[in-house]
Amino acid sequence: MLQKITVQNYALIEHLELDLNKGLTIVTGETGAGKSILLGALSLLLGQRADTGALLDKERKCILEAEFAVDKRIIMDFFNSNDLDIQTPLTVRREISPEGKSRSFINDTPVNLSLLKELGSMLVDIHSQHETLLLNQSGFQLSVVDAFAGNEKAVELFRTKFQAYKKLAARIEALTDAERKSAADAGYFRFQLDELDQASLVEGEQEQWESELRSLTHAEEIKSGLAQGVVLASEADGNITSQLSSLAHLLQPLARYHEGIEQVSRRIQSVLIETRDIAGELEQIGEGIRFDPARIEWLNDRLHVLYHLQQKHRAATVKQLIELRDDFSHKLENMESMTSELSGLQRESENLRKELAGQAKTISEGRIAVFPKIEKALRSLLKEVAMPHAVLKIENEVAEAFSENGSDRIRFLFSANQGIPYQDISKVASGGELSRLMLCLKSLLAGLSHLPTIVFDEIDTGISGETAFRVGKLLSEMAGRHQMIAITHLPQIAGRGEAHYFVYKEVSGKKTFTRVRKLTGEERIVEIAKMLSGEKPSAVALENARELLKHE
Repeated sequence: MLQKITVQNYALIEHLELDLNKGLTIVTGETGAGKSILLGALSLLLGQRADTGALLDKERKCILEAEFAVDKRIIMDFFNSNDLDIQTPLTVRREISPEGKSRSFINDTPVNLSLLKELGSMLVDIHSQHETLLLNQSGFQLSVVDAFAGNEKAVELFRTKFQAYKKLAARIEALTDAERKSAADAGYFRFQLDELDQASLVEGEQEQWESELRSLTHAEEIKSGLAQGVVLASEADGNITSQLSSLAHLLQPLARYHEGIEQVSRRIQSVLIETRDIAGELEQIGEGIRFDPARIEWLNDRLHVLYHLQQKHRAATVKQLIELRDDFSHKLENMESMTSELSGLQRESENLRKELAGQAKTISEGRIAVFPKIEKALRSLLKEVAMPHAVLKIENEVAEAFSENGSDRIRFLFSANQGIPYQDISKVASGGELSRLMLCLKSLLAGLSHLPTIVFDEIDTGISGETAFRVGKLLSEMAGRHQMIAITHLPQIAGRGEAHYFVYKEVSGKKTFTRVRKLTGEERIVEIAKMLSGEKPSAVALENARELLKHE
């Protein structure tokens, strides 16, 4: 339960400390005195987003702190999963700087706002007067049914799997779209790849064929020149080989007389050997030269294929054509891989859909099973709050498509009076009826949860008289199971409280501040009497106030 709350420099509150107890705590005060400020401070402590407009003094930071006594079993999983140390009492603190920066702490350990909000939802349930609008929302209606059916964990598991299913569906859609777009390209890629494959391209072949074609095209010219070279080198009168041989014979006997002549003589011998080799090689090359029209035709055809492909694909070399061929092949492989992946994902999606269908059916059966239980319990509670003929009926439609909550489309239908047909709550319930219906639902839900503290902000909207007595009685009964804090303007409810706080404004200097004081004894009687008859209560009003307090 909430044991203590401290507020500094927030809205109209300069400094405030409240010590709270078990049971039903009542908060009253004139309109505009600042009751909603207390609720706002508590909401900030539980993770609501803040802004610097909340600071009373814009030069100082705002500090909010709350102390809770809580069963460790309720929060054990949260603390373990977030690596936090459990301490008792549990302390939550929030600081808002003048620059707008916010810091949050759980037992003095800094935490982010989402973590604070998650813990806050386990500690306090704040019901504001606007929350009755939730009655018309399918999400809230489902949460009520699931709480009764004990479906929370099953629904959470379903949501996790449903998110995976949605991601899978998005991936399938993206792949299908990509496959559809690439289908038009596939024929083009296949045609180009087939053409390049049929060319049997080999890196460097173009240079080889161009060189061979030049040789064959000038075969007669080359053969004639080589023959003349052989003659000059070794066959004609006075040929190079013969003259070099004569020179070698001339110098050989002189070499023993002069070292320089010996060196020259050796060089001439080397040149002579090289010349004979050159003559032999020229003769061999010449013998290999043949004019081959068929080969020339083949080379021209082959080079024409290469030149055509290069021009078509704007490639400068055969190497670039090979790279292009490999690129077409890779793209086609990716398309085939995409098709294969898509087929696998579709099978996975279908298996996941079947699992979801099974889980959704189990969840739905659990929900439907508790419809009569909820309807019966509400009928009984509604009688207690002066709605003897009010009936809530729950209808369900199982949809083909899943949502994050399963396949159910639950509707709460309501009839406040006998003989009036069931309709959507928004169409038939008045403000007071909505408040009482929500109170009854909260009462039922409170009995199912371990939530330590429940706060009602003017749950009594639209009611008075005997109905207010009955609402107060129900709040008092709920306070036997949970700590209840009720902000109210009705004396019938205020008289039910075990503790009573009065919120008022006080002017100090040129500033207005919100103050809170705990009423005891005669102060409380006077306050409730004022709620009955006005600022100057009569003796009758004071006596009525005493009677109301006897309900404690």
